[in-house]
Amino acid sequence: MLSRGIISNFRTPTLPLPTTCKYSISDKDLESRGFVLRRTISDLNLDHLNSVFVAVGFPRRDPEKIKLALEHTQSMLWVEHKKSQKPVAFARATGDGVFNAIIWDVVVDPSFQGIGLGKAVMERLIEELLEKGICNIALYSEPRVLGFYRPLGFVSDPDGIRGMVYSRKQKKKK
Repeated sequence: MLSRGIISNFRTPTLPLPTTCKYSISDKDLESRGFVLRRTISDLNLDHLNSVFVAVGFPRRDPEKIKLALEHTQSMLWVEHKKSQKPVAFARATGDGVFNAIIWDVVVDPSFQGIGLGKAVMERLIEELLEKGICNIALYSEPRVLGFYRPLGFVSDPDGIRGMVYSRKQKKKK
């Protein structure tokens, strides 16, 4: 699962949120399948995470820069495969901690895709952000995976809002 490219937005509903959230896969079910949910970098092997990034099409990243980015991340969730002790799903969010958050680096190891790990990570990350009172949650997504995010409450270009990304273009030589 690759998330970058087109901005999507999630708006908090005006109705009160339920106090208990039903996940598509419970923590207990994940554990019975051989997975553990984690929220800190303490047991996260950055080289293994980098391998998942590369496997889904991200460029290989400097592990020191990954560590620095994670240290500046407000919310993070990853799934460890107990047997291999490696990360197989990951997502993180940054923001102002009050109003806005952007979800980054949503990835699932290709050999573990299609079994609900991406959805499990996203459901919990969204819930954590909403519990903090963050009402504007955005992410970047490749067009081919927009369908994954829509059932989670994300919409493309809500209310006509378009995202923009700064891009340095080489000036044409005359």
